[in-house]
Amino acid sequence: MRPGTLFIATLLARVTALDNTTSRIVAKLASYGVDAYEFFNSSVLLDSSLSTRSLGFCSELCSALPRLYPGHVLQRSTTAYSTWDASFWSQQQEDVDPACVFQPASAVEVAVSLLLSELTLCPFAVKSGGHAAFAGASNIQDGLTIDLVGLNSTALSRNSTIASVGAGNRWLDVYDWLDPMGLSVIGGRVSDIGVGGLTLGGGISFFSGFHGWACDNVANYEVVLADGSIVDVNLDTHPDLYWALRGGGNNFGIVTRFDLTTHTQGLMWGGSRIWLEDYQSDILHALVDFGINSPSDPNGALIVSVAYAEGLYLLVADLEYAKPVVNPPIFENFSSSGVLEDTMAIRSLSNITLLFKESNPNGLRESYWTGTVQLDYELATNITNMFKQELVPIQNVTGLVPALVWQVISTNTMEHMAKNGGNALGLDPKDGPLLLINLAFMWDDEADDAAVMAVLGRVTQKALSAAKARGLGSRYLYMNYASQYQSVVPSYGTANQARLQAVSKKYDPLQVFQNLQPGYFKLDGAPAL
Repeated sequence: MRPGTLFIATLLARVTALDNTTSRIVAKLASYGVDAYEFFNSSVLLDSSLSTRSLGFCSELCSALPRLYPGHVLQRSTTAYSTWDASFWSQQQEDVDPACVFQPASAVEVAVSLLLSELTLCPFAVKSGGHAAFAGASNIQDGLTIDLVGLNSTALSRNSTIASVGAGNRWLDVYDWLDPMGLSVIGGRVSDIGVGGLTLGGGISFFSGFHGWACDNVANYEVVLADGSIVDVNLDTHPDLYWALRGGGNNFGIVTRFDLTTHTQGLMWGGSRIWLEDYQSDILHALVDFGINSPSDPNGALIVSVAYAEGLYLLVADLEYAKPVVNPPIFENFSSSGVLEDTMAIRSLSNITLLFKESNPNGLRESYWTGTVQLDYELATNITNMFKQELVPIQNVTGLVPALVWQVISTNTMEHMAKNGGNALGLDPKDGPLLLINLAFMWDDEADDAAVMAVLGRVTQKALSAAKARGLGSRYLYMNYASQYQSVVPSYGTANQARLQAVSKKYDPLQVFQNLQPGYFKLDGAPAL
């Protein structure tokens, strides 16, 4: 129910003594039926000095939220809180303990929680699926974590061309819903990754050869802005913000719903093949050939990993084909000859994402690092050998499973990124095809963090330096694979970074999302953790 005119008028009369920022927040809360005076004492409402506010005010926020929304707040020292904290993919994120967790059921509730964070200057984080690796990416120590898990609605347009999905959905939820209708969307490849983070960071899909990345296939975003307003953002309403949300991350607002373009989709051919290290040359040649030839058959999607496990180096090729065709010609160089294991089969998209989940278990130490280079066999070989050499000092780390993961960013994929005004990533098909590097390490013990992270940093630096020395470098960093020590947005190019910053200042003049939300990648560089 919308608040009555008398209620709003009464509150507006009471905020005249407050500073402009606080009075604006109190008035906006009133428009949502929330009387800030009922929940906060005058020290919170009248003290507008940023320097005097601290995490201590989060306790007041965490006391107010349960009174506003009973049953939607998880408090410390409760079983529900502990269970929730253990749900993160990485152990580093699990180790972070927010002052409280709010699980809103609507965009209005998201807006109210954001305004209350601004009112109390309580730092916040926003969680969709919680699949980022580093601490603080979508969780916050002693602050407010806004968990969008309750925003799990789905709706299909009358003509079946738009699938509207709440930001709290996991990709498996979306695919299971659409599959019986013979439809799908451009989304994630691991079953339990959240819709929100993947899409805002770019979002590589099995179908990117046909459609581009996930961010290129959002028709409309429902967004809670810094001023608490709820807006639809698309090419017609807010074209500048629409562009910025296509790869700009969580820097502009809290997206509560994604309206995704659909495409017809049935069964696929997918799975993986594994070879011993002796096949390294063959597989890397096949990777490069795929990158060159992929525009001829955009049905194919490929991930090649060099992984170390139980004293052995293995070459793993994840092969996906958008049609139920066994061994299509685009994958002829990845034949089953010499394979240790072959899981290729005709499957649904949902089942393939569940297969991917098996190699991405929850509860371990995790770190991702990234870089991008030109498609070149010799360079890929040199970087692979460099990776193996640098691993020697940490090979005995308990539970260590390190992988060097290669993916092609094909020219046809980049061409699709230009549709509907383009995205913010700064990728140009004339610079392709490219090889995207993902260093993905998992291990057991926090005591080994420093040693493992040092190796990850060295491999990344040496790999990108080797590419640059040969004129085969690329500045681009993929947000969803970057470490907390990498500056993602500047890698989009000076012009795009400046444009993103201008959009931010237009829609968030007080820079709430740059200052009160320290986690994940900021417009000027790495997370402010």
